[in-house]
Amino acid sequence: MLIQPATIDYSRIPELPAGTFTAPLARPAHVGIDWLEPHQRSYTIEEHGIWDDLYAQQMAVLPGRAASSFIAGLERLDLGQGGVPDFESLSDALEPITGWRVVAVPMLIPDHVFFYHLANRRFPAGNFIRSRAQFDYISEPDVFHDVFGHVPMLTDPVYADYMQEYGRAGWKALANNRLKALSALYWYTVEFGLIREAEGIRAYGAGILSGPSEAVFAVEGQSPNRIHLEVDRVMRTDYVISDMQPTYFVIDSFEELFRKTVERNFDDLYRALNPGFTYSNQAVLGGDRVHHLGTQEYVNRGGQGSGAKPV
Repeated sequence: MLIQPATIDYSRIPELPAGTFTAPLARPAHVGIDWLEPHQRSYTIEEHGIWDDLYAQQMAVLPGRAASSFIAGLERLDLGQGGVPDFESLSDALEPITGWRVVAVPMLIPDHVFFYHLANRRFPAGNFIRSRAQFDYISEPDVFHDVFGHVPMLTDPVYADYMQEYGRAGWKALANNRLKALSALYWYTVEFGLIREAEGIRAYGAGILSGPSEAVFAVEGQSPNRIHLEVDRVMRTDYVISDMQPTYFVIDSFEELFRKTVERNFDDLYRALNPGFTYSNQAVLGGDRVHHLGTQEYVNRGGQGSGAKPV
């Protein structure tokens, strides 16, 4: 997957092969085919206040639960200086560390455009922020999720390389029409990944780090499974979009994550994969290395929709 033929030109947006399904997103008239905003928008005093309140809420729960690389990244980039960060200033701080920049996009962007930006060490961040009515959950990633949740991890050199190689991997997934499988890998690593550190299991996934309930649930909850990450297994596993995960996958280091993806022959894997997922998001398999066997109480009680309390 991640080692690509030299003939691929990553400086050009990949074409969508006929028959490849992607989300039907309508491109706003004011952006080009790269979906980049002409500039980051200005935010109101209220919107800056929402950022500050979200930041304070997360920092009340993340110490002892967030990966050390994330906490170090927050400090290096000084994301708590007040208000929504300016992307240019943020990029000027990030680029000397790992070569990445943060770019503004109007909304969720198509997969192939997302791959193009990652492959060129640009992280697309939503150019809007949630309202107070959506304070604890928003279905579409906003500037808080994208910048607070994702960008600090890009200060880690190995993780930053993994993100670029993930973007390059998109060309092969498009060619094999296996975007769902590649999306599952992103979901269970970049969005909802856990890592074992000397002090215990910690979160590095942005979906966990940007939500107060999931930060506790993923790391300490009795309900979810915590299973060691194996790439083939993860890419066959379904996931939950609008609730907390029944299962999280754990790595020992970012070097392990990088190695397990770079060294895998994904041509063979894609040929072996079914179009849909093989395993449910609650499954525990005979070959799994299980760090915690969850009770699954939360999901079995109906999850968020039933009013069940995360446990």
